Amino acid sequence: MKFEIFTIFPDFFQGPLQHGIVRRARETGLIDIQIRDLRAFTRDKHRTVDDRPFGGGEGMVLKPEPIFECAESLGIAPLEARKAGTSKDSVVLLSPQGEMFHQGVAEEFAGLERLVLICGRYEGVDERVAEHLADREVSVGDFVLSGGELGAAIIVDAVARLVPGALGNEASSKQESFSSRGAEKAAGMPDATCASGGLLDYPHYTRPADFRGMPVPEVLVNGNHDEIRRWRRRRALEKTLRNRPGLLHEVALSEEDKSLIAELGNERGGRSQ
Repeated sequence: MKFEIFTIFPDFFQGPLQHGIVRRARETGLIDIQIRDLRAFTRDKHRTVDDRPFGGGEGMVLKPEPIFECAESLGIAPLEARKAGTSKDSVVLLSPQGEMFHQGVAEEFAGLERLVLICGRYEGVDERVAEHLADREVSVGDFVLSGGELGAAIIVDAVARLVPGALGNEASSKQESFSSRGAEKAAGMPDATCASGGLLDYPHYTRPADFRGMPVPEVLVNGNHDEIRRWRRRRALEKTLRNRPGLLHEVALSEEDKSLIAELGNERGGRSQ
């Protein structure tokens, strides 16, 4: 899979994309990441990439010319084909006005052959980029960043780990929080002792079994996998109920899940009295 990142700060990516899973995936040829400097597609001596917006207003806006010319130099599939889903290319504009990035979007992107990420800056990007070049706009959260570079790095990391072979163990990506790949098993309570099925992750412990008087829960060391599975599912439900209760409406819950949630609700009610 190939990533193309359009930016006016190419040096930003010297760090974030050179570690861990992303680095290994690049070294083994599973993914290819190209950083495209938009200033290389300017035509004036000052290499101007921004301008004041028509109609007035504070700040500067990225101009359309460098972005369009950069895309055209890569031979990206036409917008109509990309929107129709007949192309394995996608051009994404990182924008606060975009749809929220989540694991489901990451899984969609992982099925592409080429993902182009346009990093906005200043007060935004000329709207013609969103209307006539990008096939979707994506936001990484309801907060303000200085530009799209951090968001692009997040998306590359989230997508790269879903590329077959990137994790080594293909089951790993199916067992992570928010993964829809494992969610279909959730309704039947996953057979694996370590599947969260779209919920927040359960707690993890490692050696030593007793650290400074803080022991590992006994259930995790007794060897009973059914008890371990149930304990982990209960803790995942508990954490989700406490921190992200809205997720419970998006996950297929088994009757056992519903029973566990009822127990947790009763316990929370009792503690609040």
